Amino acid sequence: MNDSLAQDLSIYQLALAMQAPPQPLPLSPATLLSLLRSQIDLLIEQKIVATLWVKLPPGKIWQSELWRYQSAVDVPVVIYNCQVEQRRKGEATESVYLSPTPDNLSIKLLPNRYIQREYFVIALSPQFCSLILAHRPLKRRKTQIVRKGNRKPLPLLAMTTVEGRVIERVLDGIIESRTPESATIIPADFICPSVPDSALMNQLLVKQVQRQNEINQQLMTKRLSKLQQQNQKLYHKAQIKDEYLSNVCQELRTPLTHMKTALSLLNSPNLKPPQRQRYLQMLNNQCDRQNSLITGLLDLVHLERNLQHSPLEAVCLADVVPGIVSTYQPVAQEKGIMLAYTVPTEQPSAWCVSGGLRLIVINLLHNSIKFTPSGGQVWVRSRVHGDYVQLEVRDTGIGIAETEIPKVFESFYRVRSSTTDESSSPGLGLTVVQQLLWRCGGFISVRSKPNEGSVFIVNLPIVRSVLNTKQ
Repeated sequence: MNDSLAQDLSIYQLALAMQAPPQPLPLSPATLLSLLRSQIDLLIEQKIVATLWVKLPPGKIWQSELWRYQSAVDVPVVIYNCQVEQRRKGEATESVYLSPTPDNLSIKLLPNRYIQREYFVIALSPQFCSLILAHRPLKRRKTQIVRKGNRKPLPLLAMTTVEGRVIERVLDGIIESRTPESATIIPADFICPSVPDSALMNQLLVKQVQRQNEINQQLMTKRLSKLQQQNQKLYHKAQIKDEYLSNVCQELRTPLTHMKTALSLLNSPNLKPPQRQRYLQMLNNQCDRQNSLITGLLDLVHLERNLQHSPLEAVCLADVVPGIVSTYQPVAQEKGIMLAYTVPTEQPSAWCVSGGLRLIVINLLHNSIKFTPSGGQVWVRSRVHGDYVQLEVRDTGIGIAETEIPKVFESFYRVRSSTTDESSSPGLGLTVVQQLLWRCGGFISVRSKPNEGSVFIVNLPIVRSVLNTKQ
């Protein structure tokens, strides 16, 4: 056969032309492997010594089936391993490679745009002959619109037969397309059985069903495992949601309980003016607390819902921090706290959620002033550290126990202290700070000791160039 004819030869089309009518089957590589395994099972169980002609996909899993057959049969088994000849030096073949032995012979096929996309297993013996043939279709054209993430591998088109004339014609086509230097071919007088043995065919069908059941069981196991993982994630999310809602209800119930108590005491006929004033003040404080909780919850829900789509902006700390510190100066002076800042104007800009830096500084300053007793100090400083601009808020307040530090970013968590009034705080400020930093690629760290003060260090990624603008 000349090279031009060999390049146009398709083993798959050749086999289909012999079938009446042609019946190609779309199947996955896993199903093709199950067909190979069922055939090997039959050859081993019936102790059939067959010559194999193979061209299989790359991978040890395919090769292991051939080794399994060789090791299970007492007499040597000849396997012709067909490979498409390389077009250029260094171009890899697609067929299974078996180490050369007297029983494993390499057959090189001429370069062919069809055969290189085809796989086959031919079993030849006086008792039983069969053919498994698969064709790998061309990939979708680039002009075809396919949504990203919805691309699925195309199935193999396959056919199987035990019809002797089809197998002999396919074998002739393979022999004709081989290169001149290929291994010696089997005797030309070999003839496949014209009528397959019915008992062997029944056994083959049973093996195929068994192997397909194995595939179905494996797929079912994988699907169940995936569903269990998804259910576990949903259950975990539901637990978090339930716990969050429970905390919300508890936080909202507390000021209502205090207000109800105050109203009950105000109804007392023997209430003195100082007592009445104290209970009215309690009502006022608890109303403020309730309002603060509701406002904080609404702000947090709004933030969580829109944060992912909030744009980032390049901010200069020197443009934001001094104004906020000046706003808190009267509050600090009223408590007898020294408040100061050092923010160099020459520092680079940093990424943050639009309007987020202001919220971060306000929440950190509010906490530091709140938990610092009279006569204490609060400093706000910034510096460059590696790829980040650091904003440090340091105070000489009551501090936080080491075991409590991981909890300070949880919703509704408040440091308990007899020297501070936590009733007006919803305990959501540091949760907001952490979420804002996650969105822009920053983070926050805490150092603190009881009665020695706390240091909150915010790290914001530096804006390197316009090309790195984050949206």
